[in-house]
Amino acid sequence: MAVLRRNAFEETLKNLALGLGILSTVAIVQDWYPLNMFLSLPFCVIWWYLAWLRTEPQLKWVNILFTGFYLYGIGRYVVLGV
Repeated sequence: MAVLRRNAFEETLKNLALGLGILSTVAIVQDWYPLNMFLSLPFCVIWWYLAWLRTEPQLKWVNILFTGFYLYGIGRYVVLGV
């Protein structure tokens, strides 16, 4: 039962990540700054948290790196209003 619940939870998060990824891409193409950062950050955190990239650990580190970049960008936007 717990396995089914976890799989359903992971499936929900995967769908959420897919939606965030699509919206983030649209925000980048439409130049809707800073919305692209606010959409991309949770996308990276979901991938990082669930570690779907267990077979490719370097991609997990890429998501951790981008999480840091997005946090920096969002912090810069909040502090400087740029």
